[in-house]
Amino acid sequence: MPNAGKDLQSPASAAEVDAFLRQVAQTPARPSGGTRGRLIFAMDATASREPTWDQAAHIQASMFAETRDLGGLEVQLCHYGGFHLFEASPWCVSADELLPRMTRVRCAAGLTQIGRLLAHAADEAARKPVDALVFVGDCVEESLDGLADRAGKLGLLGVPVFVFQEGRDPTAERALREIARLSGGAWCPFDAGSPQVLKDLLGAVAVFAAGGRKALADFSRRRGGAVLQLTRQLGQGR
Repeated sequence: MPNAGKDLQSPASAAEVDAFLRQVAQTPARPSGGTRGRLIFAMDATASREPTWDQAAHIQASMFAETRDLGGLEVQLCHYGGFHLFEASPWCVSADELLPRMTRVRCAAGLTQIGRLLAHAADEAARKPVDALVFVGDCVEESLDGLADRAGKLGLLGVPVFVFQEGRDPTAERALREIARLSGGAWCPFDAGSPQVLKDLLGAVAVFAAGGRKALADFSRRRGGAVLQLTRQLGQGR
């Protein structure tokens, strides 16, 4: 459960969004080969996330639309909540497959299981390459040392973790920033009042996973706003 003093009214600053996009741009592009990008989309489904769960379900559906013309995206939904509940869906290739799985989830009180999530992502990547792990959550109740070790292993496997933190709980922020850094990913905060920013940034990660840097540059020019900052940060695309 998050700390009572968590500030839910602190949206990402322009500098934080810029730093996130810069890190996405610096992440090594996956090798080309005409295959779908593979992305694990993981969410904290403990009780504190219930107010924004439906919003996140709608946002994740847009990731498929953004990548449709790039050869598509395979997405696996992971979530934890309640008493030691952790679930991972089959790999899905359309929002129609994944969205019903999200709408069946009910948030329930419980402790975070981020370490279990990171270990699962490593197991998946060992079987078949995974281009990125996206995590949306608001608190951390686990040992930072253990999380750091597992995040570092994901970095060695080439699986960057892109973390979207709801609110600004300082304990969670320290841990989530470290997970992103050690895995070669990026961290960015968001608040419930700025769903379009989260949608655009998730779209940027999905496009990167599906099509690499060139596709991300094209996406940023079309989308404008915060994502437009990518155009001056990207190197040569694949």
